Amino acid sequence: MRVPHNAFVLVADGRKMLFLRNEGDADIPNLQVAKKRVDRHNPDHNEQATDLAGGAPGTRTAGAQWGGGNMDEADFHQLEEDRFAAETAGLLKEWALRDEFESLIVVAPPRTLGELRKHYHKEVTDRLAGEIGKDLTGHTVPQIEEVLLKAE
Repeated sequence: MRVPHNAFVLVADGRKMLFLRNEGDADIPNLQVAKKRVDRHNPDHNEQATDLAGGAPGTRTAGAQWGGGNMDEADFHQLEEDRFAAETAGLLKEWALRDEFESLIVVAPPRTLGELRKHYHKEVTDRLAGEIGKDLTGHTVPQIEEVLLKAE
């Protein structure tokens, strides 16, 4: 994938976002960190869950009889990751409206990418040059550049 000069590359998951700007050209990117953020306030679900799902003895049968019975607890960790993705999309909107980037490439795991898409503003989608459904948040900048160059 060609990364235009001065393009923004967002590498994100539900807990981390890394904004890179291409200071190189489209054929030989030179990504530089423009902004990064890690959500340190989102412990794993097990640490946030208050109790196991369920109910009184015998409610599973009764629940099925009444057409319900699914007492699963909300996945607070996932909810927080979704909120973080929405917040990231909001930041993209602000920057697009301030004309801080002309071209954008988004790299995120498929679930996060889907959540981001729900919140893209028209100004963001108009500038979207590409998306890659991979988790690269733990990769170095040279590794990210390599993945971008190999992507189609």
